[in-house]
Amino acid sequence: METINILFCGTGGQGILTASEIVGRAAMFDGYHAKKSEVHGMAQRGGSVESHLRLGKEVFSPIIEKGAADFLVPFHKGEHDRMITLLKKDGKDLLTEFLEADKLITDKKYLNTYMLGVLSRYLTLSEESWLKAMTEVFKGKNTDKNFDVFKKARANKH
Repeated sequence: METINILFCGTGGQGILTASEIVGRAAMFDGYHAKKSEVHGMAQRGGSVESHLRLGKEVFSPIIEKGAADFLVPFHKGEHDRMITLLKKDGKDLLTEFLEADKLITDKKYLNTYMLGVLSRYLTLSEESWLKAMTEVFKGKNTDKNFDVFKKARANKH
C-alpha cells in the first residue's frame, strides 16, 4: 500500500475522532503504519473538528498537505466546503455518500459508522481488522448495531 491520506472533517460530537481512530487501528491490525493528527476548533459540541490520518508501509508525518488528501470524509457540509482544498485533484470526495447517508440514517449516532463502511469499500483493509478496531474503540457499546450498519454500507446496501 502506498501512503494513503484520509481527511475527516465535521463538528464536535459527530464522531470524527472516533472514525479516524477506527481506521488507524484497522490499518495497524493489517500491518501498516498509521499517523494521526487532530485539530479541534471551539472546545465544545458543534465546533470545527478535523482529523488527518495517513496510512502506509512507512509514514513519517501525520499532517496532510494542501492538495494531497486521497479521501475527504465529511460529517458536515460546511466543514467539507472549508476543507475541500486539501483533496487532491483525483482524490475521492465522499460528500455525496454523506448527504445520502444523512437522509438514510435515522439514528445519527450511527452516521460515522456508516461512513466508515463507505470508506472501507475503497481501502484494502480486511473486514476482520475493521470489526476488531470497532470492537476496541466502541468498547461493547452497541457493537452489533454498529457492525450491521458498517456491513450494509460496505456492501452498498441501504
